Amino acid sequence: MSIAVQPKKPVRAPVPVVRRPRRRKERWLSYVFLSPWLIGFFGMTLLPMAISLYLSFTEYDVLSDPTWVGWENYRDLFSDPRYLQSVKVTLTFVLISVPLKLAFALFVAVVLNRGIRSANTYRAIYYLPSLIGASVAMAIVWRQLFTEDGVVNTVLRGLGMSDPPSWLSDPSASIWTLIFLAVWEFGAPMIIFLAGLRQVPLELYEAARVDGASRWMQFWKITWPLLSPIVLFNLVLQVIGSFQAFAPAYVISGGTGGPLDGTLFYTLYLYQQGWGSLHMGYAAAMAWVLLIGIALLTAGIFATSRRWVFYAGEDT
Repeated sequence: MSIAVQPKKPVRAPVPVVRRPRRRKERWLSYVFLSPWLIGFFGMTLLPMAISLYLSFTEYDVLSDPTWVGWENYRDLFSDPRYLQSVKVTLTFVLISVPLKLAFALFVAVVLNRGIRSANTYRAIYYLPSLIGASVAMAIVWRQLFTEDGVVNTVLRGLGMSDPPSWLSDPSASIWTLIFLAVWEFGAPMIIFLAGLRQVPLELYEAARVDGASRWMQFWKITWPLLSPIVLFNLVLQVIGSFQAFAPAYVISGGTGGPLDGTLFYTLYLYQQGWGSLHMGYAAAMAWVLLIGIALLTAGIFATSRRWVFYAGEDT
């Protein structure tokens, strides 16, 4: 009897581990290209924030070494009447100017989206104030418009108002000059709204018209739900920017926040404490309270947005 001999299977040589120096090189190369941003973030953002947080617990006048005082700066904030006035003025400015600005921007965007003649020209004209921004030069021009014999009061007298407001000397009227300036710079949110309106399918409006829906119903049932994410985006940006407003209040009030602290923005009072009185520790505490306040308000906006913001694919 013959026994069949099975041929031996060839033994495979172990696969050598291939080093990949190219990948490591590419990884390090990516960090090289990211290094300007990393240096800027850690050296010009994170490190100054950490130093500011430390200084907020100290008494520091720039000319001498900081002295640790713990929570004293934060306690003093809420017993400072001018600080409380700055909070009141800033909240008034934000709560009035932001809704007016967004409503006006949305109205103009809806009008331009209807396909009127020379829409591109109007869009460029309306966007121009946002390009100029709340600059010092624009604030100076705005101040001249609202003087006793300025253009605004001249127009009001021409319309029959015998005693127009003293915009720059009346504490209750001075804040409105800053609100009007903020609303006038509606170009940036208008462009964003217009881009969002261009994404709404026209078939929805055609179907609504067939069903007999008025323009007002079309806006609330079609435009607003589909545009609500854009509204949220603009709202967050404008709220953050409004809390940081500084140049218009500084120029129009001459750096004092007057009359009678009627235009004393939070940032202006922070500047006065930090660079006017050299209370850097106090100013740093103000800055951190502002940061925390904006963060909490922004978080609140996002929390409530679940009730009024609708995204594609969600059941409304």
